Amino acid sequence: MAAPAETTSPIDHPALTRVKAVFGDRRLRATRFRGQVTLIVEPADLHAIMQFLRDDEACAYNFLSDVTAVDYLQYPQAMPGRFGVVYNLLSHAHDDRMLVKTFVDPSIPTDGIEPDPALTVDSVTDIWPGAEWTEREVFDMFGIRFRNHPDLRRILTWEDYPGHPLRKDYPLRGRGERESYRVVDRTSS
Repeated sequence: MAAPAETTSPIDHPALTRVKAVFGDRRLRATRFRGQVTLIVEPADLHAIMQFLRDDEACAYNFLSDVTAVDYLQYPQAMPGRFGVVYNLLSHAHDDRMLVKTFVDPSIPTDGIEPDPALTVDSVTDIWPGAEWTEREVFDMFGIRFRNHPDLRRILTWEDYPGHPLRKDYPLRGRGERESYRVVDRTSS
């Protein structure tokens, strides 16, 4: 299945115009797919741009709906990095939604359990406190760390879980962690 084509013509969107006016010296890209605008920023610029998107009255993205990640391993098109961290923003004042995406690329093999310092982006919990749990989920499932997160620990798996299960190179049957479960029935609880 072919990857969806991105718009190559300039994208007319009021928030993008404001971001380009303020951050014109930064590397910014934008795509539109099925009417949804995505702003792609560099990891070093992420926090400043997210703060601007919330605080600027012309943008006013006051609600962070979700934070997630995508593993682009073996994706048919070249990507700027293997992992994309995706923020789903909503502006109630302008009845508008925008995705903000940043890419990170691992510096060590991802099939192990060692933390990779290259898989780090700034936390947005100081901008939207509700990001705390969704950033923890991205950390747990993909191993992407969030700098300055107030409580970055696993949220869906146990603390010593041997990997990050939503990475595409994680074995489908796991690494033996399921075989070590103690079976609990009604009489033993």
